[in-house]
Order: sequence, then C-alpha cells, then structure tokens
Amino acid sequence: MAEPRILKAGVVDVKFGEGVTLIEPCNLYGCSIGDESFVGPFVEIQRGAIIGKRTRIQSHAFVCELVTIGDDCFVAHGAMFINDLFQNGGPAWGQEHLWKKTVIGNHVSIGTNATILPVSICANAVIGAGAVVTRNITVPGVYAGNPARLLRKF
Repeated sequence: MAEPRILKAGVVDVKFGEGVTLIEPCNLYGCSIGDESFVGPFVEIQRGAIIGKRTRIQSHAFVCELVTIGDDCFVAHGAMFINDLFQNGGPAWGQEHLWKKTVIGNHVSIGTNATILPVSICANAVIGAGAVVTRNITVPGVYAGNPARLLRKF
C-alpha cells in the first residue's frame, strides 16, 4: 500500500501588518495581510492575495490567488473567491495564465456563503448571503441573488 504525500496547513511566507490576529488552524501562504486585520479559523488565503487594513475574514472563507481585498472590509463565514472560470471545460491545471483577478474596494461587506467570481466590486457595496457575483459591481449598494443584482442603492 502506498503512502500519501501529507502537506500540513500553516502560515508560511506571509507579510503581516501591525496588530494582525489569526485564529488557528488556518492556511496562509505567500499572501499579505494589512494592519489590524483578523483571520478566523479554517481560512485559506493563497499566494499573492492581498488583504487590506482592518479587514475581517471570518471562518471557513477561501481567498485564492489574484484576489485583492480593500481596507475595512468584512468577509463572512464560508465566502469563496474564484479565479478559474473553467474556460476550457474544466480546471486550468498548469494554465495559470487563464486565471482572472478579483479586486474588492474599501468598505465592502460580503455575506455568508457568497461566491465571488473574477470581478471588480466598488467601494461601499454589500453582497448578500449566498449571492453569486458574476459581473463587476460599479454602484455602491446592496446586492443579492444568483446572479447578484442591485436591490438598493446607497
């Protein structure tokens, strides 16, 4: 019987700002976490992701490569960011050039179990629980649904 290759979760090669709080277990590698930010348990933040200052990432969230989250944001439990749109009908294994970036502005709140595809979300937006964001959001307001739609402007 073969032995599996076992990789352990942990914190490796992360650039931390001042006053950051992490709750273990979490899996952070090659990313940047801004001053006074919070990362809850069971969170994965991948290489190259950038988390702004005073941003809270709650438990079970997944922040993949090519994601930038602004300052003073809130990412609720189980929120997922996607960088691979399966353009060729499946995962882009070894074809990272097909991945797309996501940029989240300042003062954005993302609800529980929301899914954020490669998009840009303007500052001062609220993404409802369970929403699926498939297009850029350019107007501050509350968005919900699948696909996410503007419910109310601020």
